[in-house]
Amino acid sequence: MSVTKKSFGKTKDGREVTMYSIGNDKGARADIIDYGAILVNLMIPDDKGEVKDIVLGYDNISDYEVNDCFFGATVGPNANRIAGFKFSIDGTEYKLADNDDGNNLHSDFDLGFHKKLWTAEVKDNSVKFSCKKPDMEMGFPGNMEASVTYSLSDDNELKFEYEGISDKATIFNMTNHTYFALGGQDDLVSNEYDTELTIKASKFTYIVPGAIPTGELKDVEGTPMDFRNPKKIGKEIDSDWEQMTMVGGYDHNYVIDGYDGSLKNVATASFGGRTMEVYTDLPGIQFYSGNSIKPQTGKNGVKYERRSAFCLETQYFPNSVNEPSFESPVKAAGEKYHTVTIYKFV
Repeated sequence: MSVTKKSFGKTKDGREVTMYSIGNDKGARADIIDYGAILVNLMIPDDKGEVKDIVLGYDNISDYEVNDCFFGATVGPNANRIAGFKFSIDGTEYKLADNDDGNNLHSDFDLGFHKKLWTAEVKDNSVKFSCKKPDMEMGFPGNMEASVTYSLSDDNELKFEYEGISDKATIFNMTNHTYFALGGQDDLVSNEYDTELTIKASKFTYIVPGAIPTGELKDVEGTPMDFRNPKKIGKEIDSDWEQMTMVGGYDHNYVIDGYDGSLKNVATASFGGRTMEVYTDLPGIQFYSGNSIKPQTGKNGVKYERRSAFCLETQYFPNSVNEPSFESPVKAAGEKYHTVTIYKFV
């Protein structure tokens, strides 16, 4: 096990960006930059030992300074959507950026955690990235301290450990927005559509236009949302069911069966000789099929297109701060936020 580092260039305002590489004895490697605590490369061997990079991203910092798809990004303070770009805590209303047709998406496109330069601390086979957010930046209350620790085990477990604290009650709902292409990001033909996916969820959060949950939990049974048994992502992705046509495919939050706050296996994806198991202690997982990826050039000159890869983002439910029936993402002043997600390759 080892951690090495090297320059990843400079931001447009002259700040140095560093890439940290965590490797293991099986040939796996995760490369993370301190800008946005972004996962740039994830090298994983297949069942024949061939190592490929299985995540989408860019070769340079200038593209990550735009990154409108949030490739590999640490998203925060709040991931996903907040209806009406506002919320209330203890009777006080807070307004956020209106950046998603009357709603708020991923906190702030310019000031969110994915655009911050984090402080990095190397510890054995892990790197802890930390950042601070002043009170009311982006509209969120509290002087916040947040961190995400990346580690890679010899069992090919890529672990994300999120922590945070604030001096005011506020939202902590961080996630990682990596797009997975299990056959390798250099060969995207039929990669996503032929990936077999299982999600251990009997219900999902029903949405209205704007992808905002109504608060109702709907059964997946008998719908294209049903991934309780392994199913190819492409099988029903173009269904004319209104929940699918509304967002152009899958962009829905699944309600994890048996949620109790403990770490458990919630999803499995397989393709190209690689199987990825997802573990989390959170109540929801957003399955996003990359419906809004615009044609662009990614790493190594590879052409990315719509639905080139998929995301499995562990988190509190979308708009949970405004929906009393959902598990709350609000932490009181001085209350610690802590959650773990693991992507294990078997």
